[in-house]
Amino acid sequence: MFDQLLAFVAKHARAIPERVVRGLFLAAADAAWATHAGSVRQLERNLVHVTSWANDGAPVDRRELRRLSRRGMRSYFTYFSEAMTVGGRTERQLRARIRGAGDGLDSLVELTGTPAQGGRDGSAPIAMGHQGNWDYAGFWAKFDVAPVVTVAEKLADPDLLKTFVGIRESLGMRILLTGTPKLTSRLEAVLRGPHVIVPLLADRDLGRNGEFVRAFGSVIRVARGPATLAIDAGKPLYVVNMHRERLSGKRRREAGTPYGYVCEVSGPIDVAPYLGMPREEAIAALTQAWVDIWAAGIAAHPEDWHMLQPFFLPDLDLDRLRNVPDWVTATLRADRAGDAARTHACPRKS
Repeated sequence: MFDQLLAFVAKHARAIPERVVRGLFLAAADAAWATHAGSVRQLERNLVHVTSWANDGAPVDRRELRRLSRRGMRSYFTYFSEAMTVGGRTERQLRARIRGAGDGLDSLVELTGTPAQGGRDGSAPIAMGHQGNWDYAGFWAKFDVAPVVTVAEKLADPDLLKTFVGIRESLGMRILLTGTPKLTSRLEAVLRGPHVIVPLLADRDLGRNGEFVRAFGSVIRVARGPATLAIDAGKPLYVVNMHRERLSGKRRREAGTPYGYVCEVSGPIDVAPYLGMPREEAIAALTQAWVDIWAAGIAAHPEDWHMLQPFFLPDLDLDRLRNVPDWVTATLRADRAGDAARTHACPRKS
């Protein structure tokens, strides 16, 4: 039902006032949050790890967690309302809704910009997560950085897949789908060309393979793509975090909305130190390096992280995954033993 609603809104983006769509989606977000649906409970389990880690292991206040998860659900549904109505927005509106920032932005522009822009006409892979509005980010990059080639998940619903691909292509992105033959080789070929960036949503792995890394005081499993591409192409790896910000003045008037986004670029991570390592060790180490940077951005703005799926080691079904390292299995056993010990140590009510 939700998929059909998304497709309907996208097809009638010019006819339906954006404020109406935003209001409907925010109402849906509040309804899901109020009923404490399974996806909301999973979001809160994920946020517990982030907020506890950000506060040096301090216990998470239940009320504050609920407030944070509500903001998270509203951010998540806002993304869909914006993505589905992008066809009704002008270039001026979209450009006013997002800006670049971060200590890696100038370096990325210098590397990938055209000579006319003062750049070196290079290319770069980027690791990013499910934050903010990555469709807006791709649109912004076309003007301020370089054209985007990226990968989209191949959805079961062909109409919804066509809708999402159409939206991103209308914003100037070139889209390849998961499951495309020789996908990694095709992306490497793209990176050998000039004036292009390849951002990959990599904070969760959709297949049975993935790289286990430490983050937020726990263990997570992310995609190997960014590290693999950077190493094989010999390109520096950048990291992007996104979060919402309140707009004001001229920019708010031009955007036609009270909120916009910051696309924060970090890096580059030089791949040279990893090239002398054995391949699997290099991919693991470089993946851990970008996750360390990315995790700090998540902790700064957890409400804009759209992770409603099992993500941390205690919630993963390791029996369904391949190539689980021994250290991950040992970590899970130790965590479960610690939980059991704490349970038995609690005094029972008489």
